[in-house]
Amino acid sequence: MESIYLDHAATSPVHPEVLKAMQPYNETFFGNPSSIHRFGRDARRGLDQSREYIAQIINASFEEIIFTSGGTEADNLAVIGSANANKHNGKHVITTKIEHHGVLHAFQYLEKQGFRVTYLDVNEQGVVSLDQLHSVICDETILVSIMFGNNEVGTIQPIQEIGNLLSEHQAIFHTDAVQAVGMEPIDVKVQGIDLLAASGHKLNGPNGIGFLYAKKGVKLSPLLFGGEQERKRRAGTENVPAIVGMKKALELTVKEREQRKEQYNHFKKRMLDIFNEAHIPYHLNGSENEGLAHILNVSFPGLNIESILMNLDLEGVAVSSGSACTAGSINPSHVLMAMYDDESLSHSAVRFSFGYGNDHEQVDKAAYLVIKVMKRLMKLK
Repeated sequence: MESIYLDHAATSPVHPEVLKAMQPYNETFFGNPSSIHRFGRDARRGLDQSREYIAQIINASFEEIIFTSGGTEADNLAVIGSANANKHNGKHVITTKIEHHGVLHAFQYLEKQGFRVTYLDVNEQGVVSLDQLHSVICDETILVSIMFGNNEVGTIQPIQEIGNLLSEHQAIFHTDAVQAVGMEPIDVKVQGIDLLAASGHKLNGPNGIGFLYAKKGVKLSPLLFGGEQERKRRAGTENVPAIVGMKKALELTVKEREQRKEQYNHFKKRMLDIFNEAHIPYHLNGSENEGLAHILNVSFPGLNIESILMNLDLEGVAVSSGSACTAGSINPSHVLMAMYDDESLSHSAVRFSFGYGNDHEQVDKAAYLVIKVMKRLMKLK
């Protein structure tokens, strides 16, 4: 039985070209980039070239890129690090109800430290209201964190409009761009972004590597203490092979961006067309065309998500609920709970996410297997 992987938003396979780029830094250029001897200098060269390229892709400067262990650390450093460094200017911070838990849990930590947090609502498309954001900003606001593209339903937020709104305010603007980097054009200067988090393993790079863009002049309190790496903002020897791999993955993604977006949008349309032809009841969460191209989120009302995922796995289709799974129980999606009054939609939502290695034949086969599973489960109701 062929296994079809449609969970690229969770993690993606490492591209062969990425593995090839990383190999010399595991075998030959293995030195500590902080060492002054030749081995260290060779490693430093790969580190610097990667930092330069990543900065260039988002229109940042070399010194504004901080390498981290992944998107969660980058988000935590942005949220907690900037809040602690700037709390003398106020202790009010703003985020949304649909953030990734790497952001939401960081804000919950800040609440326990005495910060006042405002959680913005979203509409049924998952988009924040600029009017609401404007109404809750006050003189004490020091941080606004709104994700670029949602990891569950793919909604893209009006980032540039938010940046413009905050341009005359002291508040620092952070965005979790883990799902968007590489897939969407990003210009931190034009879009008014002060802090931006990204991760390597979402775009066919290795696990355990990410970066935080921190605009020059933005103050951060470090979360890790030790050496003086990353200009004293993130202690610890840099993971040079993974950094080189992330750079290569980003190169490939940017080069193929328009082709990939066209392909993924076609996959989404094709899957929904097959659902429609089979007349199975479903509800599209988010937007088919106005979101991240690689994410499709669909609810199948009346069915149980755990049963759906288990049955699809038995048929060889790997997908996700897009929500937390702990000890065998799947919690309702906080994203869908924020979008809808109807709680049942969050109990039957499946996230299909496309990426490297998927083709039209796989998507067609997966769609027909979904129909097979849905019809079987509907008979058991």
